[in-house]
Amino acid sequence: MDTEERVTPEEPTDARRRIGVYICHCGGNISDFVDVAAVRDAVAGDPGVVHVETTLFACSDATQHDMIEQIHQDGLDGLVVASCSPKLHVPTFRAVARRAGLNQFQYTQVNIREQCSWVHSDDRAGATDKATGLVRAGIGHASLSVPLDPVTVATVPAALVVGGGVAGLRAAVGLAELGLGVTLVERADHLGGAVGELGTMFPSGLAGRDLVAQLVDEVAARPAITVLLETELVAKSGTFGNYEVTLRGPAGSEPVTQTVGVLVIATGFDSYEPALGEFGYGIDGVLTLPEFTHLVDSSSGPLTHAGRPVRSIAYVYCVGSRQPGGNEYCSKYCCTATAHVAVEVAKRDDRVAQYHLYRDVRTYGVYELLYEEARKRGSVYLKFADDEPPAVTREGDQLVVTTRDTLTADATLQIPVDLVVLVTGMVPTANHDLTSLLKLPLGSDGFYNEIHPKLRPVETVVDGVLIAGASQGPKTVSESVASALAAVAQSGAMLLKGQAELNPLVAVVDDACAWCGACASVCPYDAIEQVEIDGRAVARISPTACKGCGGCAPYCPNEAINLLGVTTDQVQHMIAGMAGDVHEEVLVS
Repeated sequence: MDTEERVTPEEPTDARRRIGVYICHCGGNISDFVDVAAVRDAVAGDPGVVHVETTLFACSDATQHDMIEQIHQDGLDGLVVASCSPKLHVPTFRAVARRAGLNQFQYTQVNIREQCSWVHSDDRAGATDKATGLVRAGIGHASLSVPLDPVTVATVPAALVVGGGVAGLRAAVGLAELGLGVTLVERADHLGGAVGELGTMFPSGLAGRDLVAQLVDEVAARPAITVLLETELVAKSGTFGNYEVTLRGPAGSEPVTQTVGVLVIATGFDSYEPALGEFGYGIDGVLTLPEFTHLVDSSSGPLTHAGRPVRSIAYVYCVGSRQPGGNEYCSKYCCTATAHVAVEVAKRDDRVAQYHLYRDVRTYGVYELLYEEARKRGSVYLKFADDEPPAVTREGDQLVVTTRDTLTADATLQIPVDLVVLVTGMVPTANHDLTSLLKLPLGSDGFYNEIHPKLRPVETVVDGVLIAGASQGPKTVSESVASALAAVAQSGAMLLKGQAELNPLVAVVDDACAWCGACASVCPYDAIEQVEIDGRAVARISPTACKGCGGCAPYCPNEAINLLGVTTDQVQHMIAGMAGDVHEEVLVS
């Protein structure tokens, strides 16, 4: 079948909506499980639809060009694209609408891939019926769409960076290089974070403390950066581009208030602290990875502990990570850090026996070289079963690690060692007050959550509040710096123009409002306030603070709140379309 076959419905009168519908094959992702031609034929006669076609890839440059031509040719005032996730291609097709002179908010995305073909791959007829309903819902939405303009706000060319570790320091330098004023706050009495306590790092060969010293010197050399130690963010008000923040310094100092355009949150991580008795923690000679790394970095020559030479070490991996009922995520950097410290120990004394008891090894990219070097220098890797972790005991003056090696004879081994190192990972920093103040979303792992890991990797649902470094999940130093620079780039895009455009799909209040406070009590963004208009107490919703979640609308007893772009009438039309009831003809006002 021709993948670009088109159907032109009966020519409507000029008074009707003129909607174009595109149904994507997605290279088979959709058309292998949905009869896209049947969907096309089913909606071709729907009121307001003047053009409908299927296409192999709706997002391709060629199809985008065809859409623009069709919008001009048919005078379309609504566009529906049935393809994949809105998270992926809403910006793509809004840009198509803009280039064609159609208001970008009169475009409707319908997800018939993730929400239809992929979840109903065993039922082609059912998937086709559902896709038809979804497309009809999109047409119903588009039939009541109206032109909207982005909310424009002036922005202040200044940024607040919270956290003085590597990510925060690099972000501050980058922001200053863009010409922005920067305030860098750190609640400790020194800069550098966890990296500032490290010795030699791979692959740079630099000591962590030296890297931090370089960054601190760069910060000090830039007058645009103000550093405030022993300081925390305690209050935030205003809206995106014009946030007023209050900073509280050491005891006895007066709070400082500043106005900034964006906030970059780079609060880092904490290291997992095992419970007493967990893998022998609390027994003399059982250390965590940070403790052992500090022992190695703070000494030279053959390794000693408690005045005794260390001749054998057992590393127990995934302590506090990948644990059912606990931290189920992988901390990612721990395998590399352990291989690195094992190499450092072997360089000093190659007679030290080192045993790595692991579930899986993740030394990706260039870090694979460390893993190989550790093995070449004598490290022995023993894989244990997920449901049978090693046991650590002390027998006299000796630590004994008992494990079952699944890669050889599946035999149970008892390994006498001088030290046991528990390879602990990263956990979220305890920042309850800051998280609550900024209303930052948390992922299932407890770290700060970005909007999209690929498309918007450092943005949060709070406009102008960005996250960087290990505050959003376990990262290596290079990954933390990369995310910090991404936050810098995003901040520059927001602030350097002097103004920014915000999504206009926000809640609005009509004349039926009589203030009762119900809407304000459920708004998670403090976007609603009581005002007096013509002697009446009513609600007012800030278009810059509102995020369009719609949570306030169902709480209004007078049904006085609507969400632009998803009005009550639009939702009712969408439901009718899903139910198979073709909406009534909508006339252009």
